[in-house]
Amino acid sequence: MERHLDQDLSALKNELLRMASLTERSLAEAMKALVQRDDELAHRVDEYDNDLDQLQIEIDDRCIKLFALRQPTAGDLRFVAMSMKICTDLERIGDQSVNIAHRAIELNKEPLLKPLVDIPRMADHARGMIHDALDAFVYAKPDLAREVIRRDDKIDLLNKQLHRELTSFMIEDPTTITRALNLMSVAHNLERIGDHATNIAEEIVYLYEARDIRHQHNAA
Repeated sequence: MERHLDQDLSALKNELLRMASLTERSLAEAMKALVQRDDELAHRVDEYDNDLDQLQIEIDDRCIKLFALRQPTAGDLRFVAMSMKICTDLERIGDQSVNIAHRAIELNKEPLLKPLVDIPRMADHARGMIHDALDAFVYAKPDLAREVIRRDDKIDLLNKQLHRELTSFMIEDPTTITRALNLMSVAHNLERIGDHATNIAEEIVYLYEARDIRHQHNAA
């Protein structure tokens, strides 16, 4: 029984990591489509999203069967429960990446409003948070997960700065409104991706320390 549980948990972990890899690729290509003004690449992100949706269904099903058939306890129980939550956050990051790709297609219909500086910086921070959160998951590093949580403030700050700048564009020249709003949407989606990476990091701390730290950094 224990051997079968270990095998099932290993298979679950591998499937979750496959989903994580696809999520990272989806975000990277959405940003590449935006920066390179590539509609074809933007449409490819939709295909990734279909794969992510299917993986979420498969992982959730695997977790439910583990609960029902293997009856995990203690650390194994936390692993299965947190896998379902991490899976949900990864799928939502995929949704945010699709939103970015769709905004890229709209932005490509008009001349570039301004050089893309802050948005790629936000994306770099977000991808780094996702990558390090998953490293914390694989290598059982809750301290790294905590460091990921602290980095979310950088994305929030960049989002606020960009929002102020784009608001000024719209006030000074109404013809920029559509492009500015699309860029604001991209920034908002990146800010949400940072939030999901933060959620994953919090879930990893709970997984390895059995300590719920949700909302504590907000209160601080």
